[in-house]
This record gives sequence, structure tokens and C-alpha cells, in this order.
Amino acid sequence: MEMFDSIAGKYEFLNHFLSFGIDKGWRKKAIRIIKNYEHKHILDIATGTGDMTILAAGLEPDGIYGIDISGEMLKIQQKKLIKLKLDHLIKLQQAECENLPFDSNTFDITTTAFGVRNFENLDQGLSEIYRVLNVGGVCIILEFSKPSKFPVKHFYNLYLNHFVPVVGKAISKNKFAYKYLPNTVNQFPHGDDFLKILMKAGFKNSYYRALSGGIASIYVGEK
Repeated sequence: MEMFDSIAGKYEFLNHFLSFGIDKGWRKKAIRIIKNYEHKHILDIATGTGDMTILAAGLEPDGIYGIDISGEMLKIQQKKLIKLKLDHLIKLQQAECENLPFDSNTFDITTTAFGVRNFENLDQGLSEIYRVLNVGGVCIILEFSKPSKFPVKHFYNLYLNHFVPVVGKAISKNKFAYKYLPNTVNQFPHGDDFLKILMKAGFKNSYYRALSGGIASIYVGEK
């Protein structure tokens, strides 16, 4: 939590800068998937500074909750929500992803953008997501993955493992945070391997869509 608090002020800028703005399009693609399902009640997990909740507000749901372990991230998002006059629709709460403070069968949709790989206990986190979803509810996860084809794979590995840590450290002033990012991306299961974990957690009709040559993927699972 301390690491995320320390980079909160630069987090959004670095996300967009390091991805050359492509992450904005990835999030919009994830949001478009939500349109195909009931989405009156949405939960955004590891909500950060609010990129997903603010986009989801455009779907005109009855309500959105955002949770994150970082209080500093939530403070930044709350200021944005007030400025955009969305604070009546989007409610924020500091909470752990592995212990969601909601009743079972509460939400139609859960979203998580670039947060699942940071779960301390992946199985527990996915189990909690499954629990709070309504029957027929849908989990949508946007996460980094690893390209498998040359030359995208070659350049991506150079960029992720060498460029990102140097630039991230220089801008965020945190020497650990942007070494942490490539480490988690390299270790995190992706593609079919992650689908197996989703199915183990109980999700059905699961599928994924690779984005930008496999740099990121959207995973969808139904309760």
C-alpha cells in the first residue's frame, strides 16, 4: 500500500505516458463489452485514480463502487469525481481486494484494470469477485500480458524491462515501483493459463481478447 500511495500523484500520468496513451483505448474496449450485459450495479476493483469508474459512468448505471487499498489514490479520484459532478453516482471505499466489504450477489459487473496481478492472493481475490457478483453477473479484467510473436515480443521485452524502470523511477521518484511493474508482468499468468484460473474460481463461458499484439488482454468470465 505504501508504494502505491507514494506514486499516486504521478500514477495516471505515467500510465498514459508509458503506454503512449494506448491504455485509454484498451479501457474503452473493456467498457464496450459491459454494454452487452446487465450493468445497473458496477464494482471497480483496484480503482486507482478512476479511469475505469469515470468511463463506466457513461453507461448510465444505477451506481458504481470503486475500491482500492491506496487511500492516496482514492483521494485523487474523489477530487476528480467532484469536479466532474460524478460523486453522487460513484462511491469510493478503501478496502482489500481479497476481502471485499460487500454482500454476496450484489453487483452485475466487476471491472479490474491492471490490478489483478497485484493481488496478494490471486485465488482469494477472484473468489471474492465471484462471491459479490449476481448470478449471471460478469467479471471483466484488463491486464498486461506478454506478446509471443517477433518482433513485438522482442521490442516489448526491451521496453518493459529496461525503459519502463528507468523512466518510471525518474518521474515517480520511487526506485522500486517501476521495477515492480515488469516483475509482476513477467510472473503473471496470461492467455489460456489465466482462463484456467478463472474457471477454477467458478467462472464459466470465459474468454479473452488479446490487444495490441498481445501487450494486454481483456478477460471475461460469467458467474
